[in-house]
Parts: sequence; structure tokens; C-alpha cells
Amino acid sequence: MDTRTLCLTILQKGAASGYEIKKTLEEMPYRIFQETGFGSIYPALNRLLAAGHVSVRAHEQKKRPDKKVYAITDAGRAVLQENLLQSPAQDRFRSDFLFLVFHAELLPLDRLSALLDERIAELEARVESMKACDLSAETAGRHFVHGYGLLYYENALKYLMDNRSWLEAEAAVRQGKEI
Repeated sequence: MDTRTLCLTILQKGAASGYEIKKTLEEMPYRIFQETGFGSIYPALNRLLAAGHVSVRAHEQKKRPDKKVYAITDAGRAVLQENLLQSPAQDRFRSDFLFLVFHAELLPLDRLSALLDERIAELEARVESMKACDLSAETAGRHFVHGYGLLYYENALKYLMDNRSWLEAEAAVRQGKEI
């Protein structure tokens, strides 16, 4: 999804400043969808403004410059609907953790074990956090995405727990060590 569509999606819920849009995109659940920085949000908002897809008003602040607050226009809602009907790009997955584990035989065994311990702890915390979510007031789409994410993290955790011993053993053998 491009940054303009992300901004329009946030603005369809209500007017917001560029900073508020950025903060929303950094928080759950939006942070799992796309990575977007300030460097792309403001140019996207300027393009949306020039195209008439958003409007902007200055919000006065004490002892600070006026804050620009953006709102979606009817034309912006139409463009958002068009964009949401497009086929999504293929998911991209990048992981420093998996890169390191891919080269497990190059890592000291205690570092490999520590990496696995850290990832397991992180996944356990994420699963518990997701299980604690109150979804009673959420839409069907949000329930679906939550369930998908929870299953993803639970299965990643299970895989690590079930397979770490053979990975550590194989890395030790390649390093000429015994576990």
C-alpha cells in the first residue's frame, strides 16, 4: 500500500496532523502492515492536498507554530475506495533474526542460543498480549486480522520451541563442538 493510501485510511476516521498520522502508523495494529516514516508522510500529504484529496486547516497553538490538520475530502474518499479495490502487492518479509539464524554455523553457540531465547521470549510476550486484547467492539475485519496474527505468532513460537535443539546441535557439529 502506498503512503497516500495509508494517510487517507487514517484520515477517513477523522482529521489529523501529520504527526498524529505517523503515530497511528507506528502503533498496533497499523505498524504490522507497513513501515512509513515522516520523510514519506509529508510529501504524500502534499500530493494529496494538491490533488484535492485532502484539505488542510491551521490549528492555532500557544507558543508554537500553527499545526496543520488534514481532513479527507469526498474526492479523497473516492480515491481511497478505488485504491482499496486494487490487488495487494505480494507481502515482503525481512528479518534480521532469520538472517542470523540462516548463518547459525558462523555464530558462537552461546550467541545462537541467546538469539533463540530472546525470540522465544518476544513471541511469548506478543502471544500473551494478543490474547489479552479486548475485541468486543471491533469489526469483523479486525477480528480476522487479529486471529491471523495470533496464529502466525503461535506457530512461529511452536516451531522455535520444537526445532531449536536440532539447530543448536547442527551448529555445534559444524563448529566441531559438543553440546
